[in-house]
Amino acid sequence: MRNVRTVERAAYAIGGLLLLSGVIHLALLVIGGGTWEGPLSLRKGATFGLSFGLTLINLTLIASFVSLKDRTRRLLLGIFAAACVLETFLVSLQVWRGVPSHFNIETPFDAAVAFSLAFGGFTLVAVIVVLTVAAFRAGATLPASLRTAIRVGLVALVGAQIAGGLMIATGMQLVFGGDPQRAYATGGWLKPVHAALMHGILVLPLLAWLISSRGWDERTQARAMNAGLAFYALVVLATMVFSEWHA
Repeated sequence: MRNVRTVERAAYAIGGLLLLSGVIHLALLVIGGGTWEGPLSLRKGATFGLSFGLTLINLTLIASFVSLKDRTRRLLLGIFAAACVLETFLVSLQVWRGVPSHFNIETPFDAAVAFSLAFGGFTLVAVIVVLTVAAFRAGATLPASLRTAIRVGLVALVGAQIAGGLMIATGMQLVFGGDPQRAYATGGWLKPVHAALMHGILVLPLLAWLISSRGWDERTQARAMNAGLAFYALVVLATMVFSEWHA
């Protein structure tokens, strides 16, 4: 158990550093007056740092509610933290080099970065899937609203990774077809869906905690949670329509 706590503290610390990286990139972007659009923007360093920092911190907390063996928990958190660092570092590296991080195979080094990002993405998916399966197999001792929020949030996180994979596949198909500029322009067509799905694991458990703190009876809590889930589903659906409309 002590080793698990050590890994959790390390994951929280790494998540904090990733958040700091995102804040620094955001501050430099605002102060420097750089562009918010395009594959070379500091915005990418900011969004990756903030998103992966939040996700790592939140998933570390969520994993503590999922019934897992200590060794398995340490392994999953360690792998997930390493993948988050890899993704954020490589994107930031390419931003500072002044070249696109995704869909870029212009040089052997750029191609290695692009494929490393893809490998990191697959690693993240594998960890999230394992946690999702574990969450559905156990966790009966948790309050019903929190258990539901964790399960739906993890499923949404899996969906976010699928959306990310589809964007990469779409962009790389255009790159291999000889149209890299179109890949940069349209490869991120699922970004709104990706964002909405990725942060469900943060919003939904927080909503469950807020509901449980109200002192309502179990039936009222269930109704409130179902209403929150329905609203979240509408948000995801709206982002899907928006993405399809702008594709």
